[in-house]
Formats: sequence, structure tokens, C-alpha cells
Amino acid sequence: MQDKARQIKLLVMDVDGVMTDGALTLGDDGQEYKRFHARDGLGLRYLRESGVNLAIITGRTSQVVAKRADELKVVRLYQGRHEKLPAYLEMCKDLNLSPSQTAYMGDDIIDIPILLRCGLAISVADGHDFVRPHAHWVTNKTGGNGAVREACELIMHSQGTLQSIYDEAARI
Repeated sequence: MQDKARQIKLLVMDVDGVMTDGALTLGDDGQEYKRFHARDGLGLRYLRESGVNLAIITGRTSQVVAKRADELKVVRLYQGRHEKLPAYLEMCKDLNLSPSQTAYMGDDIIDIPILLRCGLAISVADGHDFVRPHAHWVTNKTGGNGAVREACELIMHSQGTLQSIYDEAARI
């Protein structure tokens, strides 16, 4: 798995169940609310600073996700994609990356086609029972509760950047 993680130049994530715990909160006005873990966000920032780009492919469409993607400086955001594979393949082509240079984090059945093609397939600990067997690695933490940070640290550790990124952060 370390060899797979060493090749990664792009981390692609699902949102609901990966970046969040999967719960959907709707206000009286129909506004959708999502809870993101701050540690995941910081891990994504460090990963991006280490040279790995970020992308999101999600089945739902939400202004909250667009705002979070902007905060995280993702290079590609695809929303409302129930068939995610075409967006993934388009993104790889546009960014001139082979699937082996991408990691994908998913939690549900619609993520399996990408998990089967990417270089490093990651499921969150509470991913669907049909999803986890298709992952090269399953996080210890659940979606929305530090799983993304774990994946970031795995990639940075494999690429030899984790310690220097954290040493630099501790000096600030």
C-alpha cells in the first residue's frame, strides 16, 4: 500500500459519508447543512501544501459543498453526479493523470466503479459492507470524524513529507 500511496498526485473524495458523517440536516427554508471535521480540513491543507491536489465528486448538489471546496482549494468539483466514473475519467484526462496517480475515498456502492480503477482505493471505517472489500485500505476513523485526515497522513507519510509538513506547522 505504501508503494501505491507514494504515486499519488490527486486525492479525490466523495462528500456525504466521507468528508461528513453522512447525516443530512435540512432547515425549514430547505437549506442544507453539513458538518465537516476541522482536523480533516487541516489534513487536506497539509496534503495540498505537500504537492497533492484535491478533488470532489459527489452525488448531491449543495452550496455548502461548493463553499467548502473553495475553502479547501480543490482543483475540480463535480456535484450531482450519481454516475461518478465519467467525471473521474474526464478529470484524469483534463489533469493529465493516470488513474494510478489518484487516490479515491468513498463509502457507498456508487463509489465502487472509481475504487476499482484508481491507484489507491480508500474506504472509511463505516463504509458500506459492499464497499470495504474493494478498498486497498480502510481507515480506522469514520466518515466526517477524522477519516480524511488519516488518508492525508498515509499519503504524506508514504511520500516522505509528513514529518517536514508537521515540523513546519509546529514552528508557526
